[in-house]
Amino acid sequence: MSDGLDSLIAQLRSGRGVAHKRDISAVVAALGVGGDSAIAVGDDCAAIPDPSGNGWLLLAIEGFLSEFVEHEPVFAGWCGVMVNVSDIYAMGGRPIAVVDAIWSRDAVHGGAILEGMAAAAKVYGVPVVGGHSNARAGNEQLSVAILGKANALLSSFEAKPGDVLISVVDLRGGYRQHFSNWDAASGSDPERLRGDLEILPKLAEDRLCCAAKDISNAGLLGTLLMLLECSGVGAEIDLDQVPMPADADATRWLLHTFPSYGFVLAVRPSRVDEVLARFQARDLSASAIGRCTATRQLHLSEDGETALAWDFNDEALIGCGPDATPHGPSESLPSNLAPIHA
Repeated sequence: MSDGLDSLIAQLRSGRGVAHKRDISAVVAALGVGGDSAIAVGDDCAAIPDPSGNGWLLLAIEGFLSEFVEHEPVFAGWCGVMVNVSDIYAMGGRPIAVVDAIWSRDAVHGGAILEGMAAAAKVYGVPVVGGHSNARAGNEQLSVAILGKANALLSSFEAKPGDVLISVVDLRGGYRQHFSNWDAASGSDPERLRGDLEILPKLAEDRLCCAAKDISNAGLLGTLLMLLECSGVGAEIDLDQVPMPADADATRWLLHTFPSYGFVLAVRPSRVDEVLARFQARDLSASAIGRCTATRQLHLSEDGETALAWDFNDEALIGCGPDATPHGPSESLPSNLAPIHA
């Protein structure tokens, strides 16, 4: 095995992004939402059957690291809307509205966060309809929740052995200073951004895809691990096929980068070409990067070398896989229930 692949796997297992995801398992256990819970845990949003009997209401929330909010208050406010919107679309839904909780040392510092939120709400067409504020706190803190609606779901619990894994990202951007946020959204055309996101619910409604996840602060590989664990599958990934900027550091991109538009999808082989074509038609970088397997192991390959990166038979990540709940993947749940966000 090459030193590069060996180092990448070591950093995947010990990195901050995966460490944050490991913490989820303790929360799941403490709240008692695994095991005999009626709804399996581990998706990007809570999918709640619409009382009208038509589709699902989607509910999600995101909190932000204090250091990020302090150093990038305007962009943090923007991200409060953007990442929640992305979670809704990752589930095959469309956003309805957001609420926020903002704590700041004074109105001036809080105002910078609000500036970013207002700009993003306008660009994505998602109103801020309420929340909570405290302008007399010791430092800046931010969390934002969102409500959406889906006619058909994309889920972390629906990947199957043999599915082709697709990575899609908008490379028309760059890193924010000090952080690994890949920003391809701020300053971009609002109509283009909304149209790019609309691909996801269309894929769900046209039954071209049923499994997807929003790439988060654990990077592509950390996000992929969560998808695999929830679905009870493994994967073989060819890192040489992963779309990334030509000058990007591969380790930073794969393990730490949080793109403004980035998803990993599991697609039946017969539908791969059409799924790729929909993204590529909008100049989004999409590529088949591997396949799901029945091994419950993640194997990575690069330059002809292959190595085991994770074995779910020995070690869970977020504690939300089939072994953590008797319901297993969402196809085993009652038809009116769906996985909820972890």
